[in-house]
Amino acid sequence: MNAQYKKGVLELCVLSLLSRRDCYGYEIAEFLSGRIDIADGTVYPILRKLKSDGLLSTYLQEESGGPPRKYYSITASGRETYERDRGAYLRFARTVETILEEDNNDEA
Repeated sequence: MNAQYKKGVLELCVLSLLSRRDCYGYEIAEFLSGRIDIADGTVYPILRKLKSDGLLSTYLQEESGGPPRKYYSITASGRETYERDRGAYLRFARTVETILEEDNNDEA
């Protein structure tokens, strides 16, 4: 798949996951890489950007038998951004799907 397609939606996917529950970075990377073919390390720059933009916050949580993990949590601003962008993306995706389906119908 074209890398530009993925690049445009990864931030939205991260916000979607974090709108459900707080997660640590590796957990987010594993979740996304299990569904979208992404390179190792792709998620961490996205997390840093979203945090820098005020859409995410972080906190450390002690884990039994290991070092504390940095968890990411969506902020109120992040939730607003996610809801707005989610709606815009879904409308866009439906439009593209309609165009592509019309193209298939033209070939028949």
